[in-house]
Amino acid sequence: MDFSADSSYLQVSTGSYKRQVYEVPSGKQLVDQAVIDRITWATWTSVLGDEVIGIWSRHAEKADVNCACVSHSGINLVTGDDFGMVKLFDFPCPEKFVRTSFCMVTSTSTVDIRILSCFSRRHMMEIFSSLNL
Repeated sequence: MDFSADSSYLQVSTGSYKRQVYEVPSGKQLVDQAVIDRITWATWTSVLGDEVIGIWSRHAEKADVNCACVSHSGINLVTGDDFGMVKLFDFPCPEKFVRTSFCMVTSTSTVDIRILSCFSRRHMMEIFSSLNL
């Protein structure tokens, strides 16, 4: 669940893999894509939407990518998937099948991920490199 920068909207991803946007506080669903496209989000944790189409590999199924988080600077995106892969992308990544900037393999499925506000892209790359799992 993510709020817009002005707290006027809320976006959620449903179990049926649909991104839905609602007005706050009325709870009315927003369906006008032109309005949705103009919203600036305070956070982004959704694996759905035009802004993150590139995180999906050519052979990925809907349930393969479990989590995403955009950095506080709004230029990096980290994802986690069923295969234990933690991947770093530029954000937004609206083109299909974008190559990841960096990838780390963990031992299990990654179900949630967050980027600390003090971390830059350089910090993330250094952490990924030093873990070298």
